Amino acid sequence: MSEAIKIIIVGDFNFTYNAHHATNLAIEHSAKLLDIDVNYYWMRTHEAASLKPAKFSNFQGVIIAPGPYENAFFLNGIIKAVLSSQVALLVTGESFKTFLEVIIKLYNLNPNQEKVISDNLAAENNFEKVEVQPVSKSMNSLYNERNRIELTNARYSIYPQILDVLKREVIDVEATNQFEEPEIISLKSRPFCVASMSLPQICSTREMPHPLISGFLNFASNWQEGGDVKKQG
Repeated sequence: MSEAIKIIIVGDFNFTYNAHHATNLAIEHSAKLLDIDVNYYWMRTHEAASLKPAKFSNFQGVIIAPGPYENAFFLNGIIKAVLSSQVALLVTGESFKTFLEVIIKLYNLNPNQEKVISDNLAAENNFEKVEVQPVSKSMNSLYNERNRIELTNARYSIYPQILDVLKREVIDVEATNQFEEPEIISLKSRPFCVASMSLPQICSTREMPHPLISGFLNFASNWQEGGDVKKQG
């Protein structure tokens, strides 16, 4: 029997936030579907910010949980540290913006320090429905070539001048939304480094685990076992 994989969930857990409970449940749904053992641990943002990149290598995957965060500033350093490791990374919700900003800075894509992504366009403290439309080959495979109605409390617009550069140099757009804007993106240079504006964990059920969560855990499990792992999502 394979050893249990270890997943760290970075976020300031609060029992009153439905998205935090949903994150736990979604992991359990997908673990059961995949028939793997998963040990997952929540780590508060200020604790995760103190970890060096090598420490993240003690885990097979990292999930950046939805906010609110005690101090969102910590996310910059956390994401940079995780990117320096080789573990699977799944970013969800409002931290999508921080992920993009970190990527743009790392690759020096905005030397003039212009605004490249909008503020949150979603209604505050409300979940909105969004239609997630897979566009890449890998995401179409993961989603069985079907659009999905998801829930989100984050909606950002990437400005066209930087989006073209990002797509050419750094990211792949895996799925779009009904506004024809990127909804799920991945980093070209790294296996399973995925950011989603929508919250896949909320739409996961015991009967129908969410494919993006399952894809993340499947990658982490194969990485743990040293198998032949391909980029998914």
